Amino acid sequence: MSAKGYVSRGQDHFDAGYCKQNPQRTGFGRGVWGLNALNASILIRIAATTNFEQFSSERASTIDGETMTSAALLQFDSGRNNQPGQNRLNWEITPVLVLFHVGAVAALFFFSWRGLFVAIFLYWMTGGMGLGICFHRLLTHRSFTTPKWFEYFLTICAVTALEGGPLQWVATHRKHHQFADKDGDPHSPRDGKWWAHAGWIFVGNQLRQDIATLKRYVPDLAKDNVHVWLTKYHLIPTAILGLTLFAIGGFRLVLWGTFLRTVVGLHATWLVNSVSHIWGSRRFETRDTSTNNWWVALISFGDGWHNNHHAYPVSARHGLRWYEFDLNWYTILIFKQLGLASHIHDAPLTARTKAKLT
Repeated sequence: MSAKGYVSRGQDHFDAGYCKQNPQRTGFGRGVWGLNALNASILIRIAATTNFEQFSSERASTIDGETMTSAALLQFDSGRNNQPGQNRLNWEITPVLVLFHVGAVAALFFFSWRGLFVAIFLYWMTGGMGLGICFHRLLTHRSFTTPKWFEYFLTICAVTALEGGPLQWVATHRKHHQFADKDGDPHSPRDGKWWAHAGWIFVGNQLRQDIATLKRYVPDLAKDNVHVWLTKYHLIPTAILGLTLFAIGGFRLVLWGTFLRTVVGLHATWLVNSVSHIWGSRRFETRDTSTNNWWVALISFGDGWHNNHHAYPVSARHGLRWYEFDLNWYTILIFKQLGLASHIHDAPLTARTKAKLT
């Protein structure tokens, strides 16, 4: 089914509000790791050779033959099944994840109050302002607008969470919304709880997106040279931060500000993918299994109100009741007062009225 078809099928399957504002853009997953050099070369080719004006509202679901890459360029079978148990271990990512988990455990044996406070602050900067506000609500769903320089600053915060660059993260999340808990969803618990949490990271091809996938889901970002650069070199901000922390407080500060903070952030993202599609309450009858989970919302700065979000993806507000704490929403409102956010989309009045009655 084409992406365009989902616009008329319901907002929980495709961000209709986003498409209405951006008729040339199509798409939607959440929580991605890295991008290898091969994928980076694909991004450069997209930015350099693709005429993105082809993505008009009438042709939003088409992929032009002249920009399709060959199997020799991609060097992998992009059509291979991505289900658990049918793929080999991803050796480009697994050793790095293991190393970071070892470093996170080691940090607990080198406790310092300064390290704890630095980790908490960076966790909010990278996970809240970076992933939740920038990658998720701004770049993926275009729930609000912000000056370009500030968008790029937020993107740098996001890539320092070490979940990959903007093109790959956004493409995966847009794909998740299009196929939520159906065939094609990169990380649905219908394929297993572990698969939804982290299994899809360790095995499969979901992190190796070919040019056709990127053309379809992130044409808006692929024509932005800064976002392409930050996708290709997404590890540089983390390296700079690590060196800065080492210069300030030695290896102990690196363990807390980089290793432990990153691992906690990864699992917070993965919990939204898994727990918030398994356990919790459902206020809205969406076509997926998304739930509202208060403790996931707490550690993810509001993204755990996932059923609210899947019902109204374009809304910048995920917590619809006063007790549904949504720090990312409050931060966006502060941005508005500072002149850094405008055209903020909120859930419709009918949704907020229903929330008050449930």
